[in-house]
Amino acid sequence: WYRVGSADEEPGKTGAAHLLEHLMFKGTPAYPSGAFSKIVARNGGQENAFTSQDYTGYYQTIAVDRLEKVMAMEADRMTNLILSENDVKTERLVVLEERRQRIDNNPSAILREYVNAAMFLNYPYRNPVIGWADEIRSLTRKDILAFYRRWYGPDNAIVVIAGDVTVEQVRPMAERTYGKIPAVSKPPRPRPGRVRPQEPPQKASRRVVLKDERVRQPFWSRQFMAPSYRNGATGQAYALEVLSEIFGDGSTSRLYRSLVVERKLAVSAGVRYDPSALGPARFVVYASPRLGVSIEQLKNAVADEIKILLKSGVTSDELERTVRRMQADAVYARDSLSTGAQVLGESLVIGMSIDDVESWPERIGAVTVEQINAAARAVLIRGHSVTSTLLPLKEGS
Repeated sequence: WYRVGSADEEPGKTGAAHLLEHLMFKGTPAYPSGAFSKIVARNGGQENAFTSQDYTGYYQTIAVDRLEKVMAMEADRMTNLILSENDVKTERLVVLEERRQRIDNNPSAILREYVNAAMFLNYPYRNPVIGWADEIRSLTRKDILAFYRRWYGPDNAIVVIAGDVTVEQVRPMAERTYGKIPAVSKPPRPRPGRVRPQEPPQKASRRVVLKDERVRQPFWSRQFMAPSYRNGATGQAYALEVLSEIFGDGSTSRLYRSLVVERKLAVSAGVRYDPSALGPARFVVYASPRLGVSIEQLKNAVADEIKILLKSGVTSDELERTVRRMQADAVYARDSLSTGAQVLGESLVIGMSIDDVESWPERIGAVTVEQINAAARAVLIRGHSVTSTLLPLKEGS
């Protein structure tokens, strides 16, 4: 895991973090282009990589007796990456095609880009992780190598190893591989700090409407700026996690029961909230109308549920049931090797501690009704929101 994501890119160079992720497979003097993936596959392993707003990650699933081999290869490409002009040109085209397929051909993804740009006035989460097409086209070999040399090094990385191994086994492997690499932040060129712009206070609501002939199912959402584990009123994050479950997670949630089951106004309804971020998080309320139900009817129904929530709050019974379910889910998640590694990695890479991860069930269990209701009143302010609508393009419109 590297402590760098798309939100760390320089202005005018969006897409650099994601393009570099692709180019990290192009090879080093020790492992030429394609060799890394072939060696992993030949040893019965699997691999992949991912880029987010706050971090970039590379992983392998491999047998224990091959662990040091992949650690050595990762350590090698941490500082010895070789890129030709043709490598960058070729992979740039691959990324542009990926963007065309995943975003430009997907009305929901297009709307999401416009909503992000409206939500964040100054914070770099307003830019897409994959980058804007024109800026991807302008990225050069020099740009990518500068980004690589600035951010990739052992002092800016976290290695997570999950499996049938012990610290006593793994520490010597790490010392023999990553331990040999000098920190890139040493003189004479110290790495600049990870400084992000500040998001100004939200003072106006915004509305985004996209009409597209490819849309078959209308969609409505309202997003509210919210604290995360690392930004804003961080103490509210755990209360907001519980609130999101009560109000909009699954078929037993308030929103789903009201809009889908009882009033039959929507085919889906829910809430999205993820506080695992360096910057501000978003509390998103969404729904899709049934045939014959207008967006106006749907919007008013959601507004009614939010009003009830803000006026009456959640109940102690709702809190108890929800916390019990969330804690059980956290226990079951540990049965998955990859899920445990993912949670630990994405927490550590944004500056949280192992104790923060281990104590999550207790912190959720300590949330009170009063804390949830206070967090709801602090966050669910319509005048600070972005409302979005995705609609079919009618004939003659």
